[in-house]
Amino acid sequence: MSSTIALVRAPGPALEHGIVTHREREHVDLARAQKQWTSYVDALTGCGWRTVEVAPADECPDAVFVEDTMVVFRNVAVLSHPGAEQRRPEVAAAEQAVTALGLSVNRIRPPGTLDGGDVLKVGSTVYVGRGGRTNGEGVRQLRAILGPLGATVVAVPVSRVLHLKSAVTALPDGTVIGYLPLVDDPLVFERFVPVPEESGAHVVDLGGGRLLMAADCPDSAALIESLGYEPVVVDIGEFSKLEGCVTCLSVRIRDLDR
Repeated sequence: MSSTIALVRAPGPALEHGIVTHREREHVDLARAQKQWTSYVDALTGCGWRTVEVAPADECPDAVFVEDTMVVFRNVAVLSHPGAEQRRPEVAAAEQAVTALGLSVNRIRPPGTLDGGDVLKVGSTVYVGRGGRTNGEGVRQLRAILGPLGATVVAVPVSRVLHLKSAVTALPDGTVIGYLPLVDDPLVFERFVPVPEESGAHVVDLGGGRLLMAADCPDSAALIESLGYEPVVVDIGEFSKLEGCVTCLSVRIRDLDR
């Protein structure tokens, strides 16, 4: 049988000390963050996803943003080499999780750096944000790994946000959506639709026309609904304070044959 699996990792006790790059630091309420994370996981399971919890990395404040630890393409997990040195210990437990699921494992090696949040897959095209966390050598290595699997890896500039998927994500039909003030070059994408709110640029395809979205972008949710999709709304406000969004709180593994 095939299944859809989401890797998740609970917020650790040092969450409020996570790295902040493009916004002012705000107080993070850990208890509220834990409740929001539980609601996020419940939204995944409620839409038919099996969640697998990655072992904690409590010494890493940003470990809850588990998507940055890898890129999954077909049955291959490419482990990242995070651009922020203090985040590199997050990868070990994530590797154990995908190994247990039976995925083939490859990795980005220094001097390459790559964060999973910089990678947007649209069919067989893999857009990689070249910016503060992912360097050219990381892009080159990812291209060498995924090219033989049928992927076309396209480097795109990222200078206004932390990661590529902080600026853009994609609808199930392949249309890229983004908040224009944060998108370096929308013409890179074959089809692009602007959204009216920053967090409205972040969607997770849950299947069946359902898209996971943050609660603080009602106008964008209305736009998404007008395009024929069903928004599934969750409050992730405490994670937004650390430049997190709905994409980076999980690694989605689709159609894994078991």
